[in-house]
Amino acid sequence: MRVVRGRASDPEADREVTAALLEDAAETGVPALRVWSPHRQLAFGRRDARAEGYDAAREAAEVRGYPPVERSVGGRAVAYTGTTIAFAHARPVEDMRRGLNQRYDDAVATVIRALETVGVNAERGEPPESFCPGAHSVQCNGKIAGIAQRVRKGAALVSGCILVADHEEISQVLEPVYAALSVPFDTESVGSVARAGGVDDAEKVAWALEDAFVEDRETTVERVEAATG
Repeated sequence: MRVVRGRASDPEADREVTAALLEDAAETGVPALRVWSPHRQLAFGRRDARAEGYDAAREAAEVRGYPPVERSVGGRAVAYTGTTIAFAHARPVEDMRRGLNQRYDDAVATVIRALETVGVNAERGEPPESFCPGAHSVQCNGKIAGIAQRVRKGAALVSGCILVADHEEISQVLEPVYAALSVPFDTESVGSVARAGGVDDAEKVAWALEDAFVEDRETTVERVEAATG
């Protein structure tokens, strides 16, 4: 497995690093993994961008210190504080029409296994009116993780985020954003590793997640050029 570590110098370059994982896995047939802390930002999904209140939602994020960006995968808005952990697992596929649910199930199980090692007894699912609602989530005293998937010919990219400790800050920025988008949102639905009784160290969570995905596979490790964290 190819393991990519680090963060690029700005959000746009950082997204290009993740996009390249999918392209490379399709071309080489070698799976790849990236676990890192994205830049502070508020990532909107495609449905958000089509909503009547999108401009107001972007403004609500920006005035609270969260630069708005748009992403190509996933559902509704997600806030990254700068210590939120993200992961992207690129897997070669022979038939893009098969394996979608299995890849989701594998990712959910892997996240749960990783969280166990940092003190959280999590389970699949999410509370009502969670941020970025979806069937492939992980919870313990609130939603801790959400998972999305993008499939193209030759490869699939399973990605997600893990909230480490900033659940109160994330609740505060998402509340006006979701209100502007007219999407139901309960601030108490936001969890984190720390809120669930686990560690509050993003680096430890990142290592736990990387170890859980890699397992006993042989790896080659690369650093992102111009990494800042």
